[in-house]
Amino acid sequence: MLSIGGQKVPTRILFLMGTDALSVVIGLLIATTIRFHESHLVWSYLRTGGSIWKFLIITFVCLASFHYNDLYDPQVVRRTSEFVLRLLQAYGFVCVLLAILFYFVPWASVGRGIVILGTPSTLLLLIVWRLAVHDNQFVFGAPERVLVVGTGPAAVSLVREIIARPELDCRVIGFLDESRENVGKSLVNPGIIAAVEDIEQVVAERGIQRVILSLSERRGKTPIRQLLRLKFDGVQIEDAHSFQERITGRIPLEYLSPSWLILSDGFRKSALLRALKRVIDIVVSLVALVLTLPIMCVVAVAIALESGMPILFRQERVGLGGRSFEILKFRSMRQDAEVQGPSWAAANDHRVTRIGWFLRTYRLDELPQLWNVLKGEMSLIGPRPERPHFCKLLEESTPFYSLRHSVRPGITGWAQIKYQYGASVEESKTKLEYDIFYIKHLSLPLDFAIFFETVKVMIYGRGAK
Repeated sequence: MLSIGGQKVPTRILFLMGTDALSVVIGLLIATTIRFHESHLVWSYLRTGGSIWKFLIITFVCLASFHYNDLYDPQVVRRTSEFVLRLLQAYGFVCVLLAILFYFVPWASVGRGIVILGTPSTLLLLIVWRLAVHDNQFVFGAPERVLVVGTGPAAVSLVREIIARPELDCRVIGFLDESRENVGKSLVNPGIIAAVEDIEQVVAERGIQRVILSLSERRGKTPIRQLLRLKFDGVQIEDAHSFQERITGRIPLEYLSPSWLILSDGFRKSALLRALKRVIDIVVSLVALVLTLPIMCVVAVAIALESGMPILFRQERVGLGGRSFEILKFRSMRQDAEVQGPSWAAANDHRVTRIGWFLRTYRLDELPQLWNVLKGEMSLIGPRPERPHFCKLLEESTPFYSLRHSVRPGITGWAQIKYQYGASVEESKTKLEYDIFYIKHLSLPLDFAIFFETVKVMIYGRGAK
């Protein structure tokens, strides 16, 4: 099972990505065959000139464009018309990107003839194949049948998460309750179908493949012997917290105990990982500062013309180990924005300037923080640093909040790509659940995935306030 950090990547999405890549390669091979006609000329072309690498580059560009256009998000492409529209849009981006790439890197081009022939053939293959497999159980198999043991708030919350994610291919058959009197009651559709003591009979009769345990909040007696027999019969048994963590990419705090955090896997930060992460921070921030210098000059002039000086906004934030530092940002609000004291940012915040809206939408106001990264006060990837005033407020109301200070704060992070802008205590609690997940599964592959997804967030300006 492939996962990013500790979050499961659904098999359906992996299958679609793999078949999309295969469709692109087949389309290019068809175009090559038509272009050269004879088999020996085709083989000669494929064996020379780095053709395989060229095909791989084109395939990667296609998959990246498909991802950025949400073609692997079942919540977005529910309808066939929406899929076709987004595919055409993504394919347009591919053509533009490849044209730019071939202009600046001529050796990467597969040739004008193959491009002209490959474009329609690949597009046709993608449309036909995707329409053929859309919601096709023969291809994807029947959904996994899941039984939830427990009927408390954590169990109900978990089932809602499963229902909201059809790409998981899970079907919740029902709940088991400690009391037989509650059998038949509806919770979130499905409802309570039996008592806990009937678990073996339910599994056998309903063809259950996975049992999820959520009895801790009800202090129920876990049916240990029955579960052991089911385990040895091949039924998957899993704790509700662990399952929810895998499918959502966050660690729910509401039902979390210190003992779970202490005994769970993860939270490993080796000296080698810390060193590699710091080296990457230094190299990337240096290169980014040089490359974005022209953009920052334009932004500085625009801010000065609209609302005068200062151009940069300096603010105290809490970083690694709870130590304070001064963060740098391009000023996006009026100069008198906080004359009445600190306050959360809000939707349609009247304090934000016109240039500020643009900067916040595309995250350009964060560019000066590359200097904070270079100084070692921040990292490229990590939990967003918060102000001392709000940290104190959140530590009083939110358990485990101080745990986010065990790593350097980042310009972007797991919470930033998975959740909206945190502008209240409740939203900050949810972001903390993502931050703790990131700290638990901290790794370079997870950082690369966050960076890749951050580009998508910046392009579409999602989650800004």
